[in-house]
Amino acid sequence: MAITRQVITSLQRDGTDMLGTKALAVKIVDESIVSGSLLTVESNHFCVLKSRGAVLNVYETGQYALTTPDKPLLGSIAQGFFGGSSPWVFEVIYINRSKLLVRNTGIATSAEMAEMAYQVDYYIHVDSKQAALDLITHLPFNGNFIDTREVAEYAGPAIEQAINQVVQVTKMEDINEHISDIREIVKNHLTDFLKIYGIMLNDLKVLILPKDDRMRELISLQALGLTPVEAVRYYLALRMAEKGLVSAPNAAAGMPFNIGGQPTGMYSVNGDTGLGGGSV
Repeated sequence: MAITRQVITSLQRDGTDMLGTKALAVKIVDESIVSGSLLTVESNHFCVLKSRGAVLNVYETGQYALTTPDKPLLGSIAQGFFGGSSPWVFEVIYINRSKLLVRNTGIATSAEMAEMAYQVDYYIHVDSKQAALDLITHLPFNGNFIDTREVAEYAGPAIEQAINQVVQVTKMEDINEHISDIREIVKNHLTDFLKIYGIMLNDLKVLILPKDDRMRELISLQALGLTPVEAVRYYLALRMAEKGLVSAPNAAAGMPFNIGGQPTGMYSVNGDTGLGGGSV
């Protein structure tokens, strides 16, 4: 926090914002904040002023002169009487009203009990003064910040439950056909969940893939029109080719690989060879 001539702002001395693109809220507690101090609220912030646990006011963009909850004493008088610090300890909480990106990842299981890895990316923001109050009321501070990682931790169980509603009853190869349904279910669940915390959900994207790399490659090969058996052969051939094995094409074609020359016909064996008569 930068305080110069009793000005409270979320901008630091180098001009950067304390909230940035990851923090949803930041709490500032400073005994030098007294009646008469100027509170500056940037265009992309809300600001909540608290004293002794009680909310005094919620501010939008602008600059405001603070007044103590008891009497409008000047800051200099308060500091003189109380040894340089105010008897009223103010908490200034800045809330980020910009859109922030949050990511959740996890594991779901398909109808065959195959592990599927999912990734959900979504944008959130706080759009009103009441929503700012709901945020600081229902979402606790971990230190002086509430960041997007904490929001992801709270939203994780709701997202996992919504995804499993569809994935657990769907075959692995058919999951992508239901991705629109999964997205709508996750969006509805997440919207209702975040609303309690004063957070509005904007855009949302869901990506679901088999957790095992080999399974992803086999499904990709089947998408080319190969049968399951052909997909396995081609997968094996690709891995063999990476190792430099010359038998890789045979594995792809499902043909045996012979070492040495191929038999070309019948050879006679006479007595000069010592092998007896007959032919081979």
